[in-house]
Amino acid sequence: MQMEELGDAVRTARKFFGYTQAELCRRSGVSRATIDALENGRIGELGFTRVCRILAAINLELTTRPALRHWPTLDELMAEKRNDSGLDRRN
Repeated sequence: MQMEELGDAVRTARKFFGYTQAELCRRSGVSRATIDALENGRIGELGFTRVCRILAAINLELTTRPALRHWPTLDELMAEKRNDSGLDRRN
């Protein structure tokens, strides 16, 4: 998840509960400027503790799941048996 996606999710949940940014600030203990920057995609990094406090205040949680893509490792690529003869343009 990118920070922009997190900000969109926070804004959507905040509005669902009818909270202003100031109310979310009060409930989470995170500054309104930080919440505004998060919701508007102007924040580069936000510590784990602050993310968890914001999410808890709007009844969201951070979860993990396996990555959707599996990029092969160098060892896997080297182990592949390929027939590259079709790449020879002289044929």
